[in-house]
Amino acid sequence: MVVLADIQSSNARIATSLPEGMVAVFVGATSGIGEATLKQFAKHATRPRVYFVGRKQDAGNRIVAECEALNPEGEYIFVPADVSLLSNVDEVCRNIKTKESTLNLLVLTPGIAAIHSETPEGLRKITSLLYFARIRFILNLLPLLQQATSLRRVITVGAAGSEGPIDTTDFEGRKVSAPFFRGHITSLTTMALEILAEKAPTVSFINTHPGAVQTGITREVDNLRMWLVWLALLLFGRWVCIPVIESGERHLFVATSAKYPARDGDDGVPLSESVVVARGVDGKLRGGVYSVTSDGESSDNAIEVLKGLREMGIGEIVWTYTESQFKRITGVEAI
Repeated sequence: MVVLADIQSSNARIATSLPEGMVAVFVGATSGIGEATLKQFAKHATRPRVYFVGRKQDAGNRIVAECEALNPEGEYIFVPADVSLLSNVDEVCRNIKTKESTLNLLVLTPGIAAIHSETPEGLRKITSLLYFARIRFILNLLPLLQQATSLRRVITVGAAGSEGPIDTTDFEGRKVSAPFFRGHITSLTTMALEILAEKAPTVSFINTHPGAVQTGITREVDNLRMWLVWLALLLFGRWVCIPVIESGERHLFVATSAKYPARDGDDGVPLSESVVVARGVDGKLRGGVYSVTSDGESSDNAIEVLKGLREMGIGEIVWTYTESQFKRITGVEAI
């Protein structure tokens, strides 16, 4: 486990270890873990420029003001958008690509607790937010990440470590049970990150699990299971949940520490003597793709499950289906 003191020490060295003027994009950052991580980045980076995407303008205005108070030398740009729609994802990415030639950090946290909602584009909304929209952001912005001269990281916050079987007859998980869906969507994400790492070996890709954190995601519940989760968090959250500020600190560490390097070179805050380089999902040090649990360490379960899925050739099947959905909805595989 990476202890909090080591995490805070590493984060405090960002200003002296990483260049000034880093550019970051945070998606789903107007509440919860995304907001907390954004604020930690604003606090510790030198003259950062941050684009953050969310649905609510009032929340965006509030966060801009709070980040400016934390670090007046940074620039914070709110981009209002419903990213459950891939057409909106493309619009946001086009906007960013007209303004930036490089990108250091992409942090993806959008989600929803509702399981019955559908998007006008014909996707299950929860699957769109947890998988399709996130992968679309990565694919669209990958050229900017590859052009960065220092830190190049992608963080997607979900249920890393819970990787499980993939139902290739039901990619959106419409018919599977909730426990199966959790493993299914996590494996989809981690396998897609592996495909992307092949395209961009100089970029580090990290799927994380934050542990129990009270984030407000249950505000849009439409099913009994999530109502029970909401009730449990309401009653027992103060004893079992990681404080959201600490979660932000932990995710900033994942986003900036040399513990999680790209397969082919990657800068990061140098490690202290008590912290070691993580194993990738291929089981190797410096694997370039990581499934990181709430303690900051690589998941043994992910390494084992992904090995089996690779042997069955599931990765290519996943990617072929993903690209087919992108082309069906937007007309192109990437912008």
